[in-house]
Amino acid sequence: MNRFPVAATALAIAMTAPLAQAQAPAADDPYQWLEDVEGARSMAWVKEQNAVSQPQLEATPGFQALHERLLAIYNSKERIPGVQKRGHWLYNFWQDQSDPRGIWRRTTLGEYRKPEPKWETVLDIGKLSDAENVKWVWKGATCLYPDYRRCLVSLSRGGADAVEVREFDTVAKAFVKDGFFSPESKQDVAWRDADTIYVARDFGPGSMTTSGYPRVVKEWKRGTPLAAAKTVFEGKEADVGTSASVVNEPHRKYETIRRSITFYSGEDYLREGDHWIRLQVPIDSITGIADGWLFVQLRTAWKPAATEFKAGSLIVADLGKFLSGGRDFEALFEPGARVALEDYIVTRDRVVLNVLDNVKGRVVEVSRQGGKWVRKEVAVPPSSTIGIGPYDRDTSDDYWMTVTGFTAPTTLYLEAPGGTKREKLKSLPAFFDAKGLEVSQFEATSKDGTKVPYFVVMRAGTKLDGTTPTILYGYGGFEVSMTPSYSGTIGAAWLESGGAWVLANLRGGGEFGPEWHAAAQREGHQHAFDDFIAVAEDLERRGIASAAHLGIMGGSNGGLLVGATFVQRPELFKAVVCQVPLLDMKRYSHLLAGASWMGEYGDPDVPGDWAFISKYSPYQNVKKDVKYPRVLFTTTTRDDRVHPGHARKMVAKMEAQGHDVLYFENTEGGHGAGSTPAQQAYMWAITYAFLRTELK
Repeated sequence: MNRFPVAATALAIAMTAPLAQAQAPAADDPYQWLEDVEGARSMAWVKEQNAVSQPQLEATPGFQALHERLLAIYNSKERIPGVQKRGHWLYNFWQDQSDPRGIWRRTTLGEYRKPEPKWETVLDIGKLSDAENVKWVWKGATCLYPDYRRCLVSLSRGGADAVEVREFDTVAKAFVKDGFFSPESKQDVAWRDADTIYVARDFGPGSMTTSGYPRVVKEWKRGTPLAAAKTVFEGKEADVGTSASVVNEPHRKYETIRRSITFYSGEDYLREGDHWIRLQVPIDSITGIADGWLFVQLRTAWKPAATEFKAGSLIVADLGKFLSGGRDFEALFEPGARVALEDYIVTRDRVVLNVLDNVKGRVVEVSRQGGKWVRKEVAVPPSSTIGIGPYDRDTSDDYWMTVTGFTAPTTLYLEAPGGTKREKLKSLPAFFDAKGLEVSQFEATSKDGTKVPYFVVMRAGTKLDGTTPTILYGYGGFEVSMTPSYSGTIGAAWLESGGAWVLANLRGGGEFGPEWHAAAQREGHQHAFDDFIAVAEDLERRGIASAAHLGIMGGSNGGLLVGATFVQRPELFKAVVCQVPLLDMKRYSHLLAGASWMGEYGDPDVPGDWAFISKYSPYQNVKKDVKYPRVLFTTTTRDDRVHPGHARKMVAKMEAQGHDVLYFENTEGGHGAGSTPAQQAYMWAITYAFLRTELK
């Protein structure tokens, strides 16, 4: 389940419950009625706001051309079709102008190697939407190992995280009559065998956590009603949530349950017969199981036996020996001062590490040789962001590798082990003219002396007189790393016309491991805002930007970032884009999935926590007699992760105070920019039209 409250980058979701219930307004919150997501009064307000903002934004010079340009990018058939190997087939979900709701399709590796592969449509979401008169949004499929014929397909109404799950036959290309069907809910499902699935969902009163996620995992047998499913595990109501997963290998499988106690802590259980055995590892660690090994990523230092391992390490032990009481772990990765593990994958005989070295990608392969783990660095293009994924764990050590950067179109390779062969399969076209663009990395000094790196992309020879229109983007939370990547949107809408793009690597992110993140948790969250402010001030000091031409943008937690920053230091910025944001930090834990993020922000109902949260909560701190930069707030009605009431209430309050703000709410789209290419292109077109106008 995706519990992040994030839309983390500008680049490139009667079992049915209402999104939110209207409540009596608090005495100090006259706009609480806007939390009634789909209420008549709330939606009338949304309609009125859109009627003001859309004509104004669409009337800005160059909007139509920009919109058409972005629409062409989002509908381009030259985009890289990301694939997942299931048996003989490579599966892909694809959206374009012809299929805005998307098609689930497949091809072979041989075909995929061709410039224009032949694809076989498996499920057409547009036709399904038309037939059922529902705006379905694809949310993925979980398929039965090893032939992957039967799949549990997740479909969302309008892009929300809540989904409906249906069993689908990929050979018949049809939903299975009388197959597994789980009505709409925030839920997780996993195949145990052909006639049994694990399901965690809303089973009725008491079955969900206060965060709005499943508390109970059940085992459901084919041919029996959902109500008859057998409970196999229960978490607690105060937990974030509970889910089951199954890892299949040719000669064994591992059935596990994750009880997420908080966003960053939990317990992992492994099924042995009819018993669930808790893995005795630190509750703030992240575990994985493959090939008889137990992998543990550490958020804090741990000494399981004679050796203490640092926070940020990836350690491994023989699973069988561990279950028998052994604690002989070995380190596959140990962090450095500015070196962190971004990700890792397991292939047939190797572990592949995706490492960030001062926010630049490295790849290291680790294999078992002569009873020892042996490391081999794999050469990758310098100053790039790397993505990795297993090709086929059962049969191969090959893996997918993507290489991307601000000015180099993303390229997809099939990588052989040891760097012996790198086959280029696909590459994005040049969606914008990058000629003359330069990428620089600088450091700003934050309020407490911490050095905060950031990237600047701008034309070579740009005069450093503070007149360059500049967008500063950041996130600063949930251990999410902000790394360089190729964006046709940013390039076509901003860089090509002479603007500068700045990406900040703030505390709270994962760029330098768990300690970099922990520095901005709870009472430390102000550090993320201080870091962002420091970058803005450093841009002015270097002559790259000035307050008259500097804008900031962020989404979700990044929406909180820009919201708090413009309230604290309004004189630094000319314009703000605040997307699907958290803003009312007094109420956030009572809205939708908000309670799940108290590990990040703290509990506003606890006086000691509210003491530090209240100092930065934008909704409580915005004032009447202060001149703020102009702000564009955007959100979606169907966002059931970060409540649209945050943005709505902030706009209503600021308008009542006399501030000049704009608001746009898409009535579809979930936690993001939209559900279709057209919706996404439109949202980004109005965003950059706004920034072009304000920062010129």
